Amino acid sequence: MAGRFENLPGGGAAIALDEVEVSILRSLAVQLMELIGPGDEPAVDADPLAALFVEGPSEPPSDPALRRLFPDAYGDESEDLRASAADFRRYTENDLRARKREDALVVVRALDSLSGESAGEGGAVLKLTADESRAWLGTLNDLRLTIGTRLEVKDEESEQLYRLPDSDPRKPMVMAYLWLGALQESLVETLMS
Repeated sequence: MAGRFENLPGGGAAIALDEVEVSILRSLAVQLMELIGPGDEPAVDADPLAALFVEGPSEPPSDPALRRLFPDAYGDESEDLRASAADFRRYTENDLRARKREDALVVVRALDSLSGESAGEGGAVLKLTADESRAWLGTLNDLRLTIGTRLEVKDEESEQLYRLPDSDPRKPMVMAYLWLGALQESLVETLMS
């Protein structure tokens, strides 16, 4: 099981993680939540019906990683499409941000549940329900998109990532990017089997 997700009865997944892996995943998930930010949430005591109609931002984020996580719904070919993209963003981005934060929080809580377990030779075994597995899949994807954007990864250059010299300052983040990709692929295969 080390390094790969495996099926659990009921549609869940399990993976053995050592203390370093737990620490890295938790740190990345917390950083993702900080990047996504709190968003423009309605006040807790606000009318629930009114909360459905709270408008979000209409402009894409200036941060390239956030633009990758919250892309425009339409191309900006014409003024009409830009206006449609702004409307779509206005009514969907707050919910999308909330879901991404909730998914990352599921990851953090699952990893925190391992803190009392022994992370011996094989590491602690993390067991996820089907719903938790889907939240993990979303967060792993968001982490890869964010890191890939920060590294300016292009599809045609992906093979070069495997050959970076150890002296390259991007190497630790590239290793995290590749590891997250392997975890994501393993979880997809597990959920599809």
